[in-house]
Amino acid sequence: MGLDVVTFGEAMQMFVAERPGALEDVKSFSKCPAGAETNVAIGLARLGMAVGWVSRLGADSMGRYLLQTMEREGVDCSHVNCDQQQRTGFMIKGRVDGGGDPPIEYHRKGSAASQFQPGDIDDSWLTTARHLHATGVFAALSPNCFATAQRSMELMRTAGRSISFDPNLRPSLWASPSIMREKLNQLAEQADWVLPGIEEGRLLTGSDEAEGIARFYRDRGAKLVVIKLGPQGAYYEGDSGSGHVPGFSVPEVVDTVGAGDGFAVGVISALLDGLDVKGAVRRGAWIGARQVQYLGDSEGLPTRAQLEDGGF
Repeated sequence: MGLDVVTFGEAMQMFVAERPGALEDVKSFSKCPAGAETNVAIGLARLGMAVGWVSRLGADSMGRYLLQTMEREGVDCSHVNCDQQQRTGFMIKGRVDGGGDPPIEYHRKGSAASQFQPGDIDDSWLTTARHLHATGVFAALSPNCFATAQRSMELMRTAGRSISFDPNLRPSLWASPSIMREKLNQLAEQADWVLPGIEEGRLLTGSDEAEGIARFYRDRGAKLVVIKLGPQGAYYEGDSGSGHVPGFSVPEVVDTVGAGDGFAVGVISALLDGLDVKGAVRRGAWIGARQVQYLGDSEGLPTRAQLEDGGF
């Protein structure tokens, strides 16, 4: 085995407002990387796992910044294509006092990442990994990205590797809610571990309760379903049983973006480390709670030493 985890996804350069207020009134921003899959890749790499990230970037300053940042985090970027003809997507995020949902503007249409093709997958390299993490964000970028997500999951499933899937809904990227449900549930059926939020699960399955959401995906082949319940923790159901893990108290919520990715980092890393399901969900809840106390999408993701200091 060459890598522990591989993930496909779009990285964007994110400009974060230095102070609260309407975006049009903010005059200074700091920059950092953003992207659901890149957050997970960074988080797993900080825990000492061998992680590969696959994408396309523009051959521009934003693309160079993102590539350098990911490499500094210890992520294998050997299969990232820097396309001379395309541009890198970016986003602008505001700040809100009290940790509410910040205003966000995306500038990603037609980005280099959306041009990724199924034929760009290096099959032999991909299947050296123990695990594939997929999300609904990359699949939503374009029909070819959806086909890439499908093919990567099929390759890993055929090779007997484990697969996790976080729906990570982005309704504005889909033609309609019904198409989003259909396509994301197709991908979820290829995964061993399905990790929806409670509201995502309600929209995708039609069930109001965590138990019903879990049963929906278990009936379609998932070995484990973990439903994120926000401050209330998470409900899990799998081959070894079901249960609830309470959330961790947070003194101050600074930014909720990235909490779900942090949760995925915890669950995936723990299961690959050999922990039982309850221990994995506890680790996920702890990292998610840690992340909301930091500004930026990945700044709160811990190192292995910080994880151990926290008792995980």
